[in-house]
Amino acid sequence: MAIWEAIFLGIIQGIFMFFPVSSTSHLVLVQHWLISRGGGLPLPESPEMIAFDLVVHVGTVVSIIFVFRKSLRQLVSDTLRDFKNWKKGTVPLREALHLKLMGFGFFAVLVTGMVGFPLKSLFERAFAQPIFIAFTLIITGILLWVTDILPRRPRGLREFALWMALIIGLAQAIALLPGISRSGITIVAALLVGLKRRWAAEFSFFVAIPTILGAAFLHGLEIHFSSGLASLDWLSLIIGFFVAALVGILALYIVITLLYRAKFRFFSYYVWTLAGIIIISFLVNSL
Repeated sequence: MAIWEAIFLGIIQGIFMFFPVSSTSHLVLVQHWLISRGGGLPLPESPEMIAFDLVVHVGTVVSIIFVFRKSLRQLVSDTLRDFKNWKKGTVPLREALHLKLMGFGFFAVLVTGMVGFPLKSLFERAFAQPIFIAFTLIITGILLWVTDILPRRPRGLREFALWMALIIGLAQAIALLPGISRSGITIVAALLVGLKRRWAAEFSFFVAIPTILGAAFLHGLEIHFSSGLASLDWLSLIIGFFVAALVGILALYIVITLLYRAKFRFFSYYVWTLAGIIIISFLVNSL
C-alpha cells in the first residue's frame, strides 16, 4: 500500500465513521476502486486489508474519547462513586444511575458480540459484493430519514432500561454488515426506544469504544494465528491510524450538531445517490 493510499483511506474512515453513511462500505468501495485503477492494494476481504480497516477504526475510537472526554470522565467518576456507595449499602442498585448505565453499555456490547461473532465469516464475504453494499446503503438511508421525522423523544437516562440496551446491542450487530452505518442504526434504535437525542448519540458512541476495541483485538489474534502479523504494512497502519483519528474529531463535531438539529435526512440523499451509482455501474459492467 502506498503512503498516499493509507492517508486517503484514513481520511475516508475518519469522515464516514461518524457521518452515518457506513464507513466500512466506503472503505470497501474505495478499495475496489483503487484496485480497479491499478492500485497495489490487497483485496478488501484479505487479512491485510481487514487489519487496516480495524486499525483505522481504532483510530476513530481516539476521536470519540477526545470529543466526549468530559462526559466520559464524568461517567467513569460517577460510576466509581455509585459502586462505592452500593458496596457500602448506602445506595440501592436501582438508584445507582451511572453504575447501571455502565452495566447496560457492556450488556449491549455483549449482545453485539453474541449475535455478530457467529455470523462474522458471512458478513466478511459481503465485503466482496459491491451490489450487496448498494442495497444495505438504501436501508441506511431509510433509517437516517426516520431519525428526522420522529417526534420529540420523552425518555432520559433515568428511564433507560435493560431491554433498551438489548435492542441497541442487536442493532449494532446488524451494523457489522458493510453498508449499514453503526452510528446510524444504533442512534435510530436508541431514538425508537424513546431516548432523547443527546443520550441516544452519547450511548451510541460510548458503546462503540469497547465494541471496536474488542473486534480489533479478536481480529488481530485471528490474523496473527492464520497469516501472521509479519505480512502487514506497519507504516501504512500507523499513518492510517493517526489520519483517521484527526479527521474523525472534526467529523464527529459536525455529526453531533446535525443530529441535535434533526438534519440526518441530508445523509439519506447521499447514500441513496451512492447506492444508485453502484447499481448502475454494476448493471453496465454486467452487459
